[in-house]
Amino acid sequence: MQAKLTGREEQALAVTPTDNPKAYDAYLHGVASEPRAHTSFSHDLAEKAIGFYERAVQLDPNFALAWARLSREDALFYFNLEMPNRAARGDAAKRALENAQKLDPNSAETLLALGYYQYWVLNDHERAKTTFGRVSKMLPSSSEVPYALALVNRREGHWDESIAYWEQALALDPRNAELLVNAAWTYTMLRQFPVAIKLYDRVLDITPNNPDVMAAKAGIYQAQGNLQEAARFLSGVNEQTLSEDNFVIKIAQLRFERNYGEAVRLLQARQAQFHFASEIDKVRDQVPLALTQRFAGDTAGAKVTGGQARNTLEPLYKDQPNETLARSLSQAYASMGEKGSALKLAEHAIMLLPRAIDAVDGPAVEQDLAMIQTIFGENSRAISTLTELLQTPYGWGYGLAPITPAHLRLDPIWDPLRADPAFQKLCEEKQH
Repeated sequence: MQAKLTGREEQALAVTPTDNPKAYDAYLHGVASEPRAHTSFSHDLAEKAIGFYERAVQLDPNFALAWARLSREDALFYFNLEMPNRAARGDAAKRALENAQKLDPNSAETLLALGYYQYWVLNDHERAKTTFGRVSKMLPSSSEVPYALALVNRREGHWDESIAYWEQALALDPRNAELLVNAAWTYTMLRQFPVAIKLYDRVLDITPNNPDVMAAKAGIYQAQGNLQEAARFLSGVNEQTLSEDNFVIKIAQLRFERNYGEAVRLLQARQAQFHFASEIDKVRDQVPLALTQRFAGDTAGAKVTGGQARNTLEPLYKDQPNETLARSLSQAYASMGEKGSALKLAEHAIMLLPRAIDAVDGPAVEQDLAMIQTIFGENSRAISTLTELLQTPYGWGYGLAPITPAHLRLDPIWDPLRADPAFQKLCEEKQH
């Protein structure tokens, strides 16, 4: 295998946990596949890693370590999966965990799998932290536990604790690209952009031209108002780009440049040509197309595209009302000019995922509401929402970054607010 393994991965491979060489080979491929799957959020790459572990346990059903890693990957996929088959993925994580527990209940890998199941599937942060604490006594020199605790603390909005755990993990494993990326994400959420850039550059030293890191850097340059530098890192993103997040950052760039024609062309090309993992993935690209058409002045086109998205989303939302579907459906209504439905669903999405429960994603739902308030002339409410968001660390506002004064200055979404002195004040960079 040509893949470079991090210190954490090398530790996992230090013992040979199966007598079946083909099972072990499949396991090694799974371990090597994890970092890109984790940092790209690509469903295809996640399924590839899971497939290797499934092959390993099929070849050797007593391969406890492979069951533990399979459980972790299934649990993470459950956590990141919107719809459909989410419940089935959680069940798969539980089955794999139970097999690992039967075979090797007290191993560090089995306990790590349990901790991640508690965190990602059960959403029980306290039990997860307790489980990870048990593992720290077993693996005092491993980055595994500080990595896990950094994730949980970040989700809870314990930003200082999360940063401390990232730094601890990186001191133990300084060339672990996945650690570096996650630490950079956290600094990005805190708007500590120079630190994040330095961490991303360390990743590029390890994996040159890493497309996810290049797009993430572009997102930071956008947040700083440097569109020229951002464009340099996005030249390789097109309709076939695997990572949805990289594609979103590219579309934002075109919107900031007010190049609606190219944004619409690219979104339409992706709808026509890209292999989406599910119908919900496809429709979640259809909604930005409808909104882009609306911002470009193509009201009729936006109504058609938004209507198609609404027809797919409404039955899904009725069947399983969650924050992701509520957000997409509210934006579909907004693209069609249906104010009441759009605002009602955007507000309901915040109730489904409040920032008190999820400090990373929760505020991004509020940002969606601010956009919809702006579209429908609720200017003072939008400015109030934006004022609060500018003081809040979070992720996924613009790509991986939270909203900044530069976003407010550049993004045509906020054009209806520009005459308001309160908004003009928000657009000013704070002097440190």
